[in-house]
Amino acid sequence: MIEQPSNPSRWNQDSILIKLGFIIALVLLLLIPSAWIESLITDREGYQQQNINQVANQWAGSQLVQGPVLALPYRKVITENNSAGKPVTHPVTKILYVLPQNLEFNAGIETESFDKSVYDAIVYTAKVTATGSFNKPDLRGQDLDSATILYDKARLIFSISDLKGLKDNPVVMIDGESCNAEPAANENMPLDNGFQVNFTLPKDRSFSFTCRLALKGSDELNFMDLGKTTRVELNSDWDHPDFNGHYLPDTRTRKDKGFSAKWQIMNYNRPFPQQWTDGDSVLTNKRAVSAASFGVRTQPPIDQYRKIMRTAKYSILIILLTFVSLFLTEMIKKHRIHVFNYSLIGAAMVVYYTLLLSFSEQIGYNYAYLLSSVSTITLIAVFVASLLKNRGMAYLFALILSIFYGFIFIIIQLEELSLLFGSVALFIIIAVLMYFSRKINWDKQ
Repeated sequence: MIEQPSNPSRWNQDSILIKLGFIIALVLLLLIPSAWIESLITDREGYQQQNINQVANQWAGSQLVQGPVLALPYRKVITENNSAGKPVTHPVTKILYVLPQNLEFNAGIETESFDKSVYDAIVYTAKVTATGSFNKPDLRGQDLDSATILYDKARLIFSISDLKGLKDNPVVMIDGESCNAEPAANENMPLDNGFQVNFTLPKDRSFSFTCRLALKGSDELNFMDLGKTTRVELNSDWDHPDFNGHYLPDTRTRKDKGFSAKWQIMNYNRPFPQQWTDGDSVLTNKRAVSAASFGVRTQPPIDQYRKIMRTAKYSILIILLTFVSLFLTEMIKKHRIHVFNYSLIGAAMVVYYTLLLSFSEQIGYNYAYLLSSVSTITLIAVFVASLLKNRGMAYLFALILSIFYGFIFIIIQLEELSLLFGSVALFIIIAVLMYFSRKINWDKQ
């Protein structure tokens, strides 16, 4: 609908300030559907997380590889009062726990996308090899007699967070000899979800071990710092590693496909002693476990719902810039555009985000952004052309909208530099608007 100013009195009645007031009110009114859109995105993201959790429950969850811990039983004679209050002496079995002198993990991670409905979950398979050695236990430091030690009852205990993720039986070797691993069901367990091997501990020397695991998991693969010296080397085909936990890797290398990372950690910051007696909860304390754990996440740095939410947060900025550009075009060309037409354009720009959300779940964020942007820009450009009766101005307006949507797309893709790029681009846009506003005689009736 196009109106031509017929006389000064009507122009005064429908003045520039009044129209600007209507436009500002319309922008504020569009905050309501914009909030609804953000709520819809949050709901869909919640559905995605439910599906990811379901995949994790069926495949395997985050994995924390712990151990090994040497559990060495010993006999101790204690005196207790019986029911009659008389002292009675009897032997009991206690446990000496020892951590490794050297501990090395070498892990290769292969990721894959698991599709469930319209949602994607990243899962992985990993081959983990743990090697290391234990020194001879320091019995004198624990005030123990070698004669009380049950060397033939020694156990080497390992643990992972989700035993469902074991693809094959663990392969454990002690001093080059293969040992049978079995689930750890003993009440004296220093680790949760453990498996163990029983062996005879050499009395007067150290020993070495090797453990090979084939694991499934999702989201995270972490390790616990248990050795006096702990070394970890990770290699993966994942392109977006997010190193988490208490320690960052000493070296990390990006490859054409994937990454590699290495850690070397000494025991000075380790929240566990080298050996202790009768403390099953030392290695299960949540705060201590958090302080000794480190590893990598295998989730996208910004998934599509986070991208859509970030895009939606710029909705009012895009609508405002579009209305300002249309208003300047209206003033420069002296073609009146009714406020109702502004509201239709604003509605089209709000519906854009529902298109982006629904298309993203089917074809991915990038293609959905392109399709939604082209559709919305074409619709608005054709509408403006019908209002202004000027194809050249419609093409110009389409170019302006393309710049705005392209500007938002680049900001979303840039993670660390998004604030810098966005600030500079906004400054340039405001400068351009200031330049074209000079051509308007705001006092002319």
